Amino acid sequence: MRILDCRNKICKLWEGHGFRMSFISYLVNGISLGSVYAIIALGYTMVYGIAKMLNFAHGDVIMVGGFAVFTIVSTLGLPPVLGILIAVIICTALGIVIERVAYKPLRNASSPLAVLITAIGVSYLLQNVALLIFGANTKSFTSVVSISPLKLAGGQLIISGETIVTIIAGVIVMICLTLFVNKSKAGQAMLAVSEDKGAAQLMGINVNRTIAITFAIGSALAAVAGALLCSTYPSLTPYTGSMPGIKAFVAAVFGGIGSIPGALIGGIILGIIENLSKAYISSQLSDAIVFAVLIVVLLVRPTGILGKKINEKV
Repeated sequence: MRILDCRNKICKLWEGHGFRMSFISYLVNGISLGSVYAIIALGYTMVYGIAKMLNFAHGDVIMVGGFAVFTIVSTLGLPPVLGILIAVIICTALGIVIERVAYKPLRNASSPLAVLITAIGVSYLLQNVALLIFGANTKSFTSVVSISPLKLAGGQLIISGETIVTIIAGVIVMICLTLFVNKSKAGQAMLAVSEDKGAAQLMGINVNRTIAITFAIGSALAAVAGALLCSTYPSLTPYTGSMPGIKAFVAAVFGGIGSIPGALIGGIILGIIENLSKAYISSQLSDAIVFAVLIVVLLVRPTGILGKKINEKV
């Protein structure tokens, strides 16, 4: 009997240890997914914080970046680093074109609905162009990450190279962006434009150029996010960026839209909630749980975790 009791205790300890390892694995993968959301959310939060526009076509710029990397790496056989660099250049140029052609003429529109409808139109345009060029079939994406997985706890906990790179990239992007905004001349111009466009223009700041730079940075980050997202989940379609784009917008609102650290915090929390929901509740209900948590947070704190209350001028 004592031997059986000992065996049962050992089994329970082993099961508990296995549960902890699987929980840590889900947690780390959630942080990785959240880091992708954070990188995308930074584009949303910068554009809204500075231009006061919601660029709902941002998710489809992710898809364009993914297809650019896919074409350069898988089709042309060029190195992944070169593929990412070219994708960043393409998406940066695309972001500037979208801002100049679609959003700049509507900057002083009487209704914000005009910008929203235009953003939806640009989104569908990018999706349909991708459908015409690449077709509707799912493409198998080759990972751009060549780092070996990290094995911990005697091989029971395995962290993929994509997860490691994505988390590090999310933190580095947030730090670099914060330093850029707070320390550089262009960043100070962005802060001035976000406070008051008219006053910034009177101070000699080129508002049009500042907003274009904001769109360029956000689109460049979308290209990086597209490469990391498709490396972690190796499939690519013209609709790849739609849901991650929406969730990244949720992350931006969750963390406090307009706040760079808030975008990172919101993205990581969102990724953790989504991954743990899939693992322990239901993979079908994970999206519903994410949006339900957002509703609760906005009811308690409408400005988000790090968002600031904006006093409107009368």
